[in-house]
Amino acid sequence: MILKSEQEFTQRWSQIHGGAEITGAVKGWLAISYRVARICAVLRISPNLLTALGLLTAIAMAATDNAGFALVLLVVSLIMDGIDGSVAIVQSKESEWGGVLDSVADRIAEACWLYAGWKIGIPAWIVISMWTIAFTQEYARARLASLGHKEIGEVTPTERPVRAIFMAFALVLAIFDLPGLSVLSYVFLAALIYSFLRVMRISFLKLR
Repeated sequence: MILKSEQEFTQRWSQIHGGAEITGAVKGWLAISYRVARICAVLRISPNLLTALGLLTAIAMAATDNAGFALVLLVVSLIMDGIDGSVAIVQSKESEWGGVLDSVADRIAEACWLYAGWKIGIPAWIVISMWTIAFTQEYARARLASLGHKEIGEVTPTERPVRAIFMAFALVLAIFDLPGLSVLSYVFLAALIYSFLRVMRISFLKLR
């Protein structure tokens, strides 16, 4: 098994994501992700298995009525999702099928996250709006790629890890019975709309 070096890993990750800069929190996350991915590679844990486990964890999160347990499952789901692609890069096992599987699992997992959000008190129309906007944004990216364009290389304020962080904050508010869930939801919905408009603008500039 050929394992990529950390430099090769970060270069490949940036290439896959349209030349996105590796700085700040992204750089820190990739450093952690690379080390975990190497361990998974040595243990011969496949990227697709991690994708499936991440999805199953998200489904379990949606099924539970305990906000504390839901928070733990959210973290586990995000970790699984965050390292499956890293494992594929490290193991040089990237595949189109793996990419499709990961994208489908991500959309279902996010629906599960937001369903859990509805169960703790986020209004249904906000939950539906959040999922629809995030889904449409990711679909626009995928559609752009299907037309022969590379990834847009734009990191918006509400990428998937940030969407998970929003859910984590929402669950913490529920766990400790703190106020502010509605305000947090409105603010994040506005941030999602802003991110969506940024992606659409860049897509338009690429296609015109």
